[in-house]
Amino acid sequence: MVTDALRHPPAASCAGTGPPVLLRPAPESVTEPRQSADGFRTWRDDHVGMSLGSSYQIGRSAPGPRPAQPLPHVRAATPLGRLLLGAALGHLLALGLTCAVFVRTYPGQWLDGLLLPRAERGGGYEQQTVLVGPARAVLATFGSPTLLAALLGAVLLVGVLYRRLLAGVVGVGMVLCAVVVAGVVKSVLPRPDLQIVSSSTHNSFPSGHVAAATTLLLAFMLVLPGWARRWLAVPGAAGVSVISSATMITGWHRFSDALGGVLLGVTLFCLAAAALAAGRRGGADQVGAAGSRRAPDSAVRRRLVEGAAGLAVLLWALLVAMPGLAASVQPGLLVAIVAVTGATILAVGSVVFLVRSADFVSPTRLRHRAPRHPGADSRDGGTLQG
Repeated sequence: MVTDALRHPPAASCAGTGPPVLLRPAPESVTEPRQSADGFRTWRDDHVGMSLGSSYQIGRSAPGPRPAQPLPHVRAATPLGRLLLGAALGHLLALGLTCAVFVRTYPGQWLDGLLLPRAERGGGYEQQTVLVGPARAVLATFGSPTLLAALLGAVLLVGVLYRRLLAGVVGVGMVLCAVVVAGVVKSVLPRPDLQIVSSSTHNSFPSGHVAAATTLLLAFMLVLPGWARRWLAVPGAAGVSVISSATMITGWHRFSDALGGVLLGVTLFCLAAAALAAGRRGGADQVGAAGSRRAPDSAVRRRLVEGAAGLAVLLWALLVAMPGLAASVQPGLLVAIVAVTGATILAVGSVVFLVRSADFVSPTRLRHRAPRHPGADSRDGGTLQG
């Protein structure tokens, strides 16, 4: 009988000289511990309930439950909208600081005049370089109403194709808002006369062309999926840098005007993206250690390396690939072009990295009904027929 074998196990197995004995517990329970003939006790009910397959020898107690381990501390996720509002505030402060320093102070106006001096003949700010002709062509092409309308239509079309129509509408409004705000600031903000020979009282801060180019690039970032943004970020930032350089070469804007246009465009983008993130249902876009948007350290380093490599390639193209660029422009203009290019890549790259995993897909109005339990009909009073 199984019960007799359990009460009187073989001496060799109990002595520990052979392999452990695997026994199935008997259906009956033992209420009192009993002393067997070979000196081993039987087990109580709780030890008899040991399942088949246990490798613990008879006469040795089973281990108890392991103590619960505390969960690691997890930092609360941060909503994306809050981070975008913080980025908008930071860029707005940088915009205000740029305006205060370069427009309202003597050192700022002097630095603007040092980088882009006025021409000796005519008193204009057009630079003496062979790049004046190509720069005028770039500005004439980008300022064409037909091209701007086509680009804004492309933003809406991409938004429809990727189910981001609301983001496309917001992006178009962002571009128009940048042009309007730049025009209002230029007409309202006075430029004091600080008795600087190479300066004038005509205010051109910020540049409307640069602000429109920056917001147009970032409008595509709103409607494109995450995997496509990184492929457009570097070429788009290079295009914005070309337009910024063209405005300085032709004498349309100073260095501070181009920098202000970039900061204005990035500020409007952060506000628009924050509004889209706040309007999504459920607040799915979050950043933190517990959120799905946190990239591993290796991915972060890879993106930083890619940004640095893109900046190095762009600077190499400006200084080496284009024949005679460094020799055909004045040192101040060259410094201004490099500085605006670096600031553009840094500002655009930072906000694109911030929304790298954000999805601005328009929320659907269709609700997905939860599946009912198979027995729900019977609980609700229905009948089940077999």
